[in-house]
Amino acid sequence: MSGRLSVVIPVLNAAKTLPACLAVLSRWPDVEIVVSDGGSSDKSTEVALQNNGRVVAGSPGRGVQLARGASVAGGDWLLFLHADTVLDRNGLEAVERFMADPSSATRAAYFRFALGDADPRARRIERCVAWRCRVLALPYGDQGLLIARAFYESLGGYRPLPLMEDVDLIRRIGRSRLRMLDATATTSAARYRRDGWTLRPLRNLLCLSLHFAGVPPKALLRFYAGRR
Repeated sequence: MSGRLSVVIPVLNAAKTLPACLAVLSRWPDVEIVVSDGGSSDKSTEVALQNNGRVVAGSPGRGVQLARGASVAGGDWLLFLHADTVLDRNGLEAVERFMADPSSATRAAYFRFALGDADPRARRIERCVAWRCRVLALPYGDQGLLIARAFYESLGGYRPLPLMEDVDLIRRIGRSRLRMLDATATTSAARYRRDGWTLRPLRNLLCLSLHFAGVPPKALLRFYAGRR
C-alpha cells in the first residue's frame, strides 16, 4: 500500500451487524480501525474493542461521527464504511490497487452495491443503485468511500449534517474524480424489509430530490427519523 489505511465506521447500536463488518477488516494487514460511536446503548463499543478497533465517542449524527472518526484516524488514506456493510474477498486487493496509483491522490473510490437478501426485489434495488452511480455519479455511504487524507481535507471533509452528508461530499468530489472499485460491499437488507422494498427507495428518492431542490437537511429529517 502507498501509505497507511484507516477505516472509519460510524455506529449507533450496531452490535448485531458490526461483528461481520469487522471480521473482514481484521484480516487486512496494518489497517487502523476507528469506530465512531454516537452514544450506543448496546454492546457496539465492546464489539469494536474486541476486534482491535479504536473507539471515539461523542454526539450522534452520521456526518458528525464520520468527521470525528477521521479527525483521530492516523492513516494517510481513509476508508469510510457503514457498520452493516461487509466487503467481499476482493476488497483489500481493490483498495491496494487504488492506493498504489499516483493519480488516486486526487480521486475517490467506492464499491459496487449489493444487499444481503435473496429476495428478487433486492436485485431490482441493486440495479437502480448501479444506474444512479453510472448516470448520476452518486454513490451513497453504504458503498464505502476511499479517499486520500490530504484530498479529503482539501475538500473540507464531512460536514456536520444530520442527513445527506454522503451526497454532500460526493458532489464536492465531482463525477470526474470518482471511480468504482472492482469489489462489492454487501449491506444488510434489514431496513428494506422493515420499511418496505418499494417505500424505502421511493422515500430516499424524495429526500434526494428535495435536497437537490435546496431543502435543508434538517427539514428532511422527518422522512428519516429513526430510520437510518
